Amino acid sequence: MGFHKISLTGRALKYLSQREHSRLELERKLAPYVEEGEDLAAVLDALEAKNFINPERVAQSVLYRRSGKLGASRVLHELRSKGLDDDTVRAAAEQLKDTEHARAWDVWLRKFGEPATTPQERMKQMRFLASRGFGGDVVNKVLRGQAPDED
Repeated sequence: MGFHKISLTGRALKYLSQREHSRLELERKLAPYVEEGEDLAAVLDALEAKNFINPERVAQSVLYRRSGKLGASRVLHELRSKGLDDDTVRAAAEQLKDTEHARAWDVWLRKFGEPATTPQERMKQMRFLASRGFGGDVVNKVLRGQAPDED
């Protein structure tokens, strides 16, 4: 059985078949495999030209996977870390803004389910929601027991 070398394109397509990847993510993952005479940028350009790498799809994938558990600031940080452009991140922020209270409420319900009875418990709930990336105004609404449909 001979040794078979996977091309950079083949490796990139393997990663893309598992989930959406941004150009920066693929660059980071493929860099260790680049050999003399290979042009990683050209490989990525070709994949982008064929729409295999698509920033909007990457953003939608992250929103779908992460927004149920995380607040906007954490989700947007993840998008930026993937090297997505400002317009794509801004569009994602708009999408998240409308559902922030409802998402924070769902996370709070799953984790705690009932209002805090002591200042310590209230602080614990606040810290938990804040650590998940929910903003202070939304956290306060949730901890006051204000359900999303009361906005």
